[in-house]
Amino acid sequence: MVVFEKAVDVVATVEKIAQPLCRAEGVELVHVEYQNESGGLILRVYIDKPGRVALDDCVLISRQLNDLLDIHLEGGKAYNLEVSSPGSDRPLSKLEDYERFKGEVARIKTIESLDGIRNFKGLLMGTSDENIHIMVENRVFSIPFKRIQKARLVDYNGDKQCL
Repeated sequence: MVVFEKAVDVVATVEKIAQPLCRAEGVELVHVEYQNESGGLILRVYIDKPGRVALDDCVLISRQLNDLLDIHLEGGKAYNLEVSSPGSDRPLSKLEDYERFKGEVARIKTIESLDGIRNFKGLLMGTSDENIHIMVENRVFSIPFKRIQKARLVDYNGDKQCL
């Protein structure tokens, strides 16, 4: 039995468990969130695959992941597991995502301000040296990947080679 002190520890454990499961089932693990919402604790897992995720994919991953988590998160706080596609506001959680979705519009929120700004919305320009480059109103900002609190695509409507 593992007792978790922080949400980040739960997310890391879930990613470690879900990654091989998703790979074996032919889907990409996009992102994991664990947060308190009005209905209680939510463990949200986003998956994707070429040609879009179907409800059957979500159900398959949810059932298997639920069984695995019952073993590995035993004794923790009660939560609701949700497995879904990332949708048009796809989370960006891996460094590779920023290169993969270069040319798309994204919102990035940083942990602390950068040039007096914490919220950026602009065109992803790629990565270099663990920095994310985003153009906001004709100005390119370089944001250290480790300083990003949250990032999502904005109205994404394509299939950029999942897996």
